[in-house]
Amino acid sequence: MIIGTLRTDLLIRESGSLKDRRRVVNSLKDRIRARFNVSVADVGDQSLCQRAVLVVAVVSNDGRFANEVLSKALRLITSEPRVEMLNQKMDYL
Repeated sequence: MIIGTLRTDLLIRESGSLKDRRRVVNSLKDRIRARFNVSVADVGDQSLCQRAVLVVAVVSNDGRFANEVLSKALRLITSEPRVEMLNQKMDYL
């Protein structure tokens, strides 16, 4: 069994409030979940209106599949015009 995680540190420049931040983050989380059938959580910087940390997790019996899903999720995040990726890290167990 392979557990893959993707951690992304995001900057939401146009967010002026926590409500704006939540709208962007929830939209992104919902799209990732719906498209890739993975778990997504907002795990950090929740009190800062322009920063977010998202973690995407996938469980598979095929390491290549897990890598492919996380890579596609990463591309979706980077294609979102409202966010800028500051840092990202993929891990596999």
